[in-house]
Amino acid sequence: MALRRIALRDFVIVRELELDLSSGFTVLTGETGAGKSILIDALQLALGNRADAGSVREGAERLDVSAEFDADAALDGWLDEGGFEASDSLLLRRTVDLQGRSRGWINGSPATATQLRELGDHLLDIHGQHAWQSLTRPEAVRGLLDAYAGVRTEALDASWHAWRQSLSALETARSAQDSLQRDRERLQWQVGEVMKLAPGADEWEQLSANHARASNAQTLIEAAEGAREALDGDDGGALSTLTRAATLLQGCEHIEPEFKAIGEVLASTVAQASDAVHTLHGYLRHADTDPQTLAELDERMGLWMSLARRYKRGPADLPGLLAGWQDELKALDAASDLEALERVEQAAQQAFMKEAGAVGKVRKQAAPKLAKAVTLAMQGLGMQGGSFEVKVQALAQPGRAGLEDISFLVSGHPGSTPRPIGKVASGGELSRIALAIAVTTSELGAAQTLIFDEVDAGVGGAVAETVGRLMNQLGRDRQVLAVTHLPQVAACADHHLVVAKRQVAGRTESGVTPLEGPAREKEVARMLGGEKVSQTSLAHAREMLGKTSTEARA
Repeated sequence: MALRRIALRDFVIVRELELDLSSGFTVLTGETGAGKSILIDALQLALGNRADAGSVREGAERLDVSAEFDADAALDGWLDEGGFEASDSLLLRRTVDLQGRSRGWINGSPATATQLRELGDHLLDIHGQHAWQSLTRPEAVRGLLDAYAGVRTEALDASWHAWRQSLSALETARSAQDSLQRDRERLQWQVGEVMKLAPGADEWEQLSANHARASNAQTLIEAAEGAREALDGDDGGALSTLTRAATLLQGCEHIEPEFKAIGEVLASTVAQASDAVHTLHGYLRHADTDPQTLAELDERMGLWMSLARRYKRGPADLPGLLAGWQDELKALDAASDLEALERVEQAAQQAFMKEAGAVGKVRKQAAPKLAKAVTLAMQGLGMQGGSFEVKVQALAQPGRAGLEDISFLVSGHPGSTPRPIGKVASGGELSRIALAIAVTTSELGAAQTLIFDEVDAGVGGAVAETVGRLMNQLGRDRQVLAVTHLPQVAACADHHLVVAKRQVAGRTESGVTPLEGPAREKEVARMLGGEKVSQTSLAHAREMLGKTSTEARA
């Protein structure tokens, strides 16, 4: 998953830049203010860091940065889940306009800044020049130890949240018992009142229809009788007339074929009219005015209307209102069941304590190993006899991150008492300790690209040579990029890039140039002796480059 290529357009003072990168150890050097860290900033932007309109080059409308990495089959599942297409490379791109609006892409498909950050966590690790500052933050310290120990905290986080939620529910129920009881009593009374009616889900529509039918029973009977009389009365009716018409036509259809179709229509009409008469006879046999049924329906509808008015709802809403109250009552019963809530809370607490205990055990086992590894790295960074400790102390109360408080202690000299890392006086010592931790933890990380942004500030001489050798050693297994001002570090690199400013059309622009041979010797000599490169500094530069080249071949 090495970084293959980075491309910038209109980023800060870079108009346009396309840079192909190689495996191994690469350094970026240049004069102060030349923009050595611009590449790192652009890379971080491509990987989801906060977008800032101030990064758009003056005179441009938007910036555009992209970073291309080698593909990794282990990320295919993540890409598929996010809707991104997998290919033989991973292309991350980001644009920001003058209004600060940002857009991102992964392999050509739109992506959020969060998705870019998630993917970036798998692709590279960046150690900044102020990396030591994070060593004073408890969450960063714990994160370093967990990374070294291979601890995954997802289950711990989930069990913590489950415990806190159950505890919150229990505490809420305890403090609201009086209120809950009043609400329960109110709901029980309301449910009881409506349950006396026991309204069916579709009863109101049927009740209304039956009441309308009972209220107009006499009118309906008269209408049915009148219709029957019109169709088949004692004095003749429509049915007999239709039958006579059909018979007349059917008797002549052998003479006039056209009568056949008309006769068939009339015959069909006679059949339908006969069915209607039959149905009306059946209706009239059973139809009757029933004052008792009407009274019962009146009473039932009165109860519906009365309850509907009381609760300011339509009658048809009563069944839904009752169901809602019953659900609320069940929820209140559950919230009022302190014993059940206590059991849930205790189970959640035990689950968290079990998970936290397992995580704590791994942390305690890893702490001395991390301390030993960092102590060993410190010996070659000008802190001979110094020691590093990882202190794991039990917390008075469990916390979201577990049961331990983790801190880093350091002793810079033999015999001195280890002190909290934030109280170490020397800035140079802090930088070297941070570098020792970075090297130690980077060896175990998953990212194949490691970036060190001036983490060697405050060191020099033999210590600087050790820093360079450490980075070169890391570069044998991973891709390492380092922004540095130390010639000793630059001389140890497999590849050398120089960042320089230039004036183009009255504007300052920054560019990056690969260096080899004499040009590299000249840059290392500049780093050794300043602006004026002397024959002495050139000779020293050749000696340093030759020495590191020989050591690399060995």
